[in-house]
Amino acid sequence: MPVNSRLPGFYKLALDERFAALAEASDADPAVLDDLRPAHEAILPIADGMVENAVGLMPVPLGVGANFRVNGRDLLVPMATEEPSVIAAASNLAQVAREHGGFFCSTSAPLMIAQIQVLDVADPHGASLRLHERRDELLAAADAQDPVLVRLGGGARELQVRVVDGAEQRHVVVHLIVDVGDAMGANAVNTMAEALAPRIAEIARGRVLLRILSNKADLRLARARAVFDAGKLGGAEVVDGIVDAYRLAFDDPYRAATHNKGIMNGISAVVLATGNDTRAVEAGCHSHAVRDGRYTTLSHMERDADGNLVGTLEVPMPVGLVGGATKTHPTARAAVRLLGVETAAELAQVVVAVGLAQNVGALRALATEGIQRGHMTLHARNIAIAAGATAEEVDAVVRRLVAEGTVRADRAEAALAELRAGAPA
Repeated sequence: MPVNSRLPGFYKLALDERFAALAEASDADPAVLDDLRPAHEAILPIADGMVENAVGLMPVPLGVGANFRVNGRDLLVPMATEEPSVIAAASNLAQVAREHGGFFCSTSAPLMIAQIQVLDVADPHGASLRLHERRDELLAAADAQDPVLVRLGGGARELQVRVVDGAEQRHVVVHLIVDVGDAMGANAVNTMAEALAPRIAEIARGRVLLRILSNKADLRLARARAVFDAGKLGGAEVVDGIVDAYRLAFDDPYRAATHNKGIMNGISAVVLATGNDTRAVEAGCHSHAVRDGRYTTLSHMERDADGNLVGTLEVPMPVGLVGGATKTHPTARAAVRLLGVETAAELAQVVVAVGLAQNVGALRALATEGIQRGHMTLHARNIAIAAGATAEEVDAVVRRLVAEGTVRADRAEAALAELRAGAPA
């Protein structure tokens, strides 16, 4: 029967009723839909409170990044990702970084920006100064929206006004800069922006439209630095290859996009595992890559005086430990406990360290064996499992695929059939 995407009142149904309605409205086998149900169904009511029309979960493998030492402290890093080789590469390069002390990380203050857009202003520059003249009044009004945040040491810090000349109109854009403490901060700054909008419209003598945070969180930066020993990387030639590969990414946006994607493989895995907003972090990072008007690398690779590789990374990192999925999702809570960080700044430092480790791991693979060899060996496990190999059969199937140099579903099925028929590996 044809699919019917009209589901009136679906959100009002109990969870079990939603499964029945979904089976009736779709052309999928009801047995297949059972796979939407998590193994531990106690989490379903939590999912129902987190998103609309909840019917299940989409589990992502959760692994542990090993060998990490950040600012002198050893950490086990939870990483949620479906992509093979990410956790292995990050862990391997974290081990290399330990030779010279691990990762040295820092953060700026947890400042987030709320934007209030004002239209139809006759005198934009005059409006800008009128708003600056009322700075203290506006900051106090913002703080009044969140006395708990203020009590904890956060709150509104500054007011900036920008006159943005667009193709069709001129915008007056007010930036409210807020110290959000250990929160990601979206709810706090959005609430403040909403509260200030009428007063800002009155002072500017215009019409307020948008009032929302900016994900270009370039006032909330996290930085990581590490020295990767030339000998442990494979020698001076490997260091030279990594630096040359980095230089192409720095010069060419087509390469930079893939270079930065490798960084985000590590960053997004930790952000997701800890229940933070992967889309906000990714938007901020990619906008940072084009801050000088040209899309380029987020990281930098250099040789030090001893010939070792020095890797550095600076990115916006709006992550938090207060509110959101970090507090409501039991897996995220467990991941944060495993990691053992107590502040958003500590979490941001770990995230950026993992991004740097993953980046250097990818560059080393590219500069030596090529990215496919290690990646496809791990990918072969996915193919073998999809072909129906049991836990006891997976390794043997993978060995056959790798030996052939062909990692495809049809070859995995054939290799599995040969294995079960007793053909020698």
